[in-house]
Amino acid sequence: MNIKRLILEGENVSLDFKKTISNAEKIAKTLVAFANNQGGRLLIGIADDGSVKGVKAEEEEKYMITKAAHQLCRPAIEPRFEEYLVDDKLVLVAEILKSDTKPHYALDEQGKWWVYFRVQDKTVLASKILIDVLKKGNHEEGTFISYSDQEKILLEYLDANGRITLKEFSKLTRSAYRKAQKIIVNLILSGVILPHITEKEEYYVMADQKVESHKF
Repeated sequence: MNIKRLILEGENVSLDFKKTISNAEKIAKTLVAFANNQGGRLLIGIADDGSVKGVKAEEEEKYMITKAAHQLCRPAIEPRFEEYLVDDKLVLVAEILKSDTKPHYALDEQGKWWVYFRVQDKTVLASKILIDVLKKGNHEEGTFISYSDQEKILLEYLDANGRITLKEFSKLTRSAYRKAQKIIVNLILSGVILPHITEKEEYYVMADQKVESHKF
């Protein structure tokens, strides 16, 4: 692994920088988000801007990450550790593999379990739709779609407008929320559409618009 090239890539869907590990609950969210997506690497000793700060006590960092992975993640996660010298400074890499026992939950400071997902360079709280996708994705090699009128309306709308929310889709097709949600889940699983999550909303786009960020 070319660690310098990895750092130059910057934070993304499968890469996160931490100068140091100071909060086990926060790191558990990142570990869960990686496991629930395509896996990823946590680089400790790297600032958010990509500058190399180095790790002073790698055993303490490993302990914090392992504690978070085992005690604050459900099912537990097994990180893999590697150490690299970058500009004479030690960088600790914790690799989290893509899980086949999704969804993973992380325990927050209030004692509640939540599902998190990695979207671009952010760790976000998973919606009910995304949790359903993660659960079904464990058991299905692929989802065959025979397009009904609702699917055709959705795809035509996306072609014309670029994005749609669950509420908009439900209103557009006059479908109950549960039925609209099921259609969206199946289209995500089949790779036709992708979720795009922000702090304010979740919406859906055609898969060829943001392929890198949302693979299951």
